[in-house]
Parts: sequence; structure tokens; C-alpha cells
Amino acid sequence: MSEKQMNVAIVGLGFGAEFIPIYQAHPNANMYAICQRSEDHLNEIGDTFGIEKRYTSYDELLADPDVDAVHINTPIPDHAPQSIKALKAGKHVACTVPMATTVAECEEIVKTVKETGLKYMMMETVVYSREFLFIKEMYDKGELGKIQYMQASHPQDMEGWPEYWERMIPMHYATHVVSPVLGMVNGRAEYVSCFGSGTVNDDIAEKSGNKFAVETCHIKIKDSDIAAHIWRFLFDTARQYRESVDVYGTKKSFEWPLIEGENPVLHTAKKPEPEIPERVEVPDYAHLLPPEIQNFTRAIHDADHLSFLQGAGHGGSHPHLVHAFLKSLVEDTDPWPNAPLSANWTSVGILAHESAVAGGDIRKLPEFTLE
Repeated sequence: MSEKQMNVAIVGLGFGAEFIPIYQAHPNANMYAICQRSEDHLNEIGDTFGIEKRYTSYDELLADPDVDAVHINTPIPDHAPQSIKALKAGKHVACTVPMATTVAECEEIVKTVKETGLKYMMMETVVYSREFLFIKEMYDKGELGKIQYMQASHPQDMEGWPEYWERMIPMHYATHVVSPVLGMVNGRAEYVSCFGSGTVNDDIAEKSGNKFAVETCHIKIKDSDIAAHIWRFLFDTARQYRESVDVYGTKKSFEWPLIEGENPVLHTAKKPEPEIPERVEVPDYAHLLPPEIQNFTRAIHDADHLSFLQGAGHGGSHPHLVHAFLKSLVEDTDPWPNAPLSANWTSVGILAHESAVAGGDIRKLPEFTLE
């Protein structure tokens, strides 16, 4: 890679603080500035990591001509407005998931990227997790054979998280399950059909405008004979946290662990029945990274943060995300996922909820997400 360095500013310092030491160690980054509305927390993080440039105002940060790129880690309703504002201010954007909460916002981001020529990357953790990289490597080598079906689940009890989660609709936060089934085959969702199941309590239903406890969706993958099934819940359903994808092929099939801490199961076709399944250990993929950040696939800054208590460190994905974003900037290539692909992944969930409200009606993905 080039020796060029990009001045990066991180916006939002809860989960966002996890990325500071990675940018500080990456050879193509200058961890230039941080932004947080709470001045006390801003200074606490700034002092901890030795960052001098600090902003409590997002607009003031964007007005700084030395900022090359922003990495947004703010609450979900802020993602799209802040991404659009940053792009219009001439900054490249990395943004935590999801891209937006409406299809119109997704379209505006894609349009703004086209107009500005800047980079946008949705920082989706699952497709850079060691588990996904392991399955993807097997598939690309032909070891799975032809993929016949995929399913992905993201159950998560959000009780005790910041209050705005009580206003969230399950499928509006679905990229952790949409991305692996589409990313596995480098596909785009063509249309979806979704059903709601069960009910949340009256307080959550009133705040969110959604009555369903669980939303379960089928995705038709464009130019493919593969359909995938995904499901989500946020409240009032008993299950340990899990972000998973199961991939079923003609030669081998991979099933994500049912319980955190267990090894996944690999099924091999045409063996005697008792020998078909075997537990496998997923290797780390730090070797794909620059030496300076390889240790971060196993490192967590704040192990007490809710995203790690219920997230298992996101499968060592954080340094891979940082590297992919910076690589796209210094080499002037498209990040993965870029803006149209991020819009496709995000719009699946938005349209899935519309489908569920309409009793399972098919919803087609808009053309701008298929580019």
C-alpha cells in the first residue's frame, strides 16, 4: 500500500472509541480528531488516547479543512443526516450500521457520493468477522460446492440499552443478517417478503410504532436461484444474543454455533450419517492485515461496553474494517460495501418491515441499489 496518510476524525465515542487505537496504529492513518457532544466524555477519551483535536460540535469538525475522513458511530437516527452533511463538506465517510432508516435517505447518500466523487463505506462487522471470512474462503475455493440455501439470525434483547432502541423496528437494524447472505455470493437483493410474528409489550409498541416481536424475511437474490431467510428481534423474546449465518452447499454446509463459545459445525456430504457433522475451529484472519494492526483482531478496549457484552468482539472485524476503508482512500478504489451496496443491504430491512405490515406482500429493491 501507499505510504499516504489520511486525517481521520471519529464521531461518537461510545462504541466508536474502540476504533481509536486501531487508527493510531495503522500506517495509512493519522488519528486526527474526535467529536462528542459531552465535553467531559470527550476530554476523558482525548486524554486516554492522547488526541489533541477535540470537537463538541459536528459542524465545527466538518469545517476543519484538515479532516480527510469521518468515521460516524452515533445513534442510528443520526447516521444518514450526518453522512450526507459530511459528504457535502468534502469528507470521505465510514459509518456504522445501518446506513439509514428510510429508502429515501439511502438514495440521497448514493446520489451525494456520485456527485462528490467521495468514498462511503458502511462499516458492517459481520462480513469482516473471522467466521464469515472462513466460510467465504471455503466457498471461493469450491469446498462448499454450489450454495443451495442460506439463513441468518440476529436475536438480541435490547433491554437496558439506550432508550432510543425502544423506538427501533427490528428489521430497520438488519444488516448483520442481510450482509452475510448477500456478501457470501456477491449478490444483491432483488425483492423481499416478510412476516411479523408475536407481539411486544404495549410500551415498546407505542414508542416504536411496531407491534411485532419477531420479523422474519425471505430474500430473493438477483440473477441467482438462491433464496435466503433472515430473522430479527429486539424485545420480549427469550434467546441469547447471536449474529449468525448458516450456509448450505452441495458438498459441505456450515452452521454457526447455537451458543456463544461453542465451535461451529461443518457437515460433509456423502459420508456415513454419524460422520457427516464435525465441530471445527475457526482460525483468525489477522494475516490479511498490516502487521501494525494484526493484534487488534483479539483486542477490546472497553470489554464492559454493551456491544461487547452482547457482541463477542464482533469476530475480530474492527481492524479489517479500518484497513478496508483506508485502503480504498489511499488507492482510490471502491470500499466494500460501497454506497449502492450498503443501500441494498440496508433497504432490505426497511422494505421487509413494510412487507410485514402489509401481510407479507413482495417489496422490490429500488434500481439505485442494484447498480
